[in-house]
Amino acid sequence: MCRTTIDRIVVVVMGLLTIGLVPRPATGHEPGEVIRLFNGKDLDGLSTWLRDSGREDPKRVFRVQDGQIHISGEGYGYLATEQPHGDYRLVVEYRWGDRTDGGKSVRNSGILLHAAGPDGNAQGTWMASVECQLAQGCVGDLIVIPGREANGQPLPVKITSDVAIGPDDHPRWKEGGAPRVFTQGQLWWSDHDPEFRELLDTRGRNDVEKPRGEWNRVECVCEGDRIEIRVNGVTVNRARAVEPSAGKILLQTEGFELFVRKFELHPLTK
Repeated sequence: MCRTTIDRIVVVVMGLLTIGLVPRPATGHEPGEVIRLFNGKDLDGLSTWLRDSGREDPKRVFRVQDGQIHISGEGYGYLATEQPHGDYRLVVEYRWGDRTDGGKSVRNSGILLHAAGPDGNAQGTWMASVECQLAQGCVGDLIVIPGREANGQPLPVKITSDVAIGPDDHPRWKEGGAPRVFTQGQLWWSDHDPEFRELLDTRGRNDVEKPRGEWNRVECVCEGDRIEIRVNGVTVNRARAVEPSAGKILLQTEGFELFVRKFELHPLTK
């Protein structure tokens, strides 16, 4: 079979997966079980991608230290699950380290959900996905990251949410707000401070995240084509009609040191 035909089949299957005509990725686990994506000892079951070195990690940006994933923050890239997942509640517990990118902006990282396509297919660094933002003051924002297939064809990503426009002209999730479709750009979490200045270690008036140095818990509930984000037990964002609705899960390195002590899935369906 020629390469062009294979690429076309991949595109069609991804589309059918999105609308539910192809079985979703199976975990082989039952609801109520816990899938530990990080086993506390090594990075087994995970792969790395860095913009400057691809699948190689010569600087050990991602490593295990004291039973935690240590992300040095050096360079840009991600730690990815080797398998795609759908219909789950993802739990990530993290805290910031000391290293920064040398600038004055807030500490920045993220969790990429439903990641699809080849490594680095979005901006040469990420994968097509929906990002749950971890940047200070913005934890729980959703960012739509489109990418490209291996053959160069567009790999679209889309979410719909009910929004209200804040005094800063940014769209925020608001239950009962006006429906809006995002094919790119950022959906702010519900109570994002419109006067928040994105400076290192600053805090917004309504931040749910804890001060730097303390552990935060982010839960991404991905059920069918819906995403709900909870930060330290508080629901801060929701989206529906998410496409694609399954895929790999990625932890970013984006210039700032991060420690992750829990990275686990709770399946919602078999």
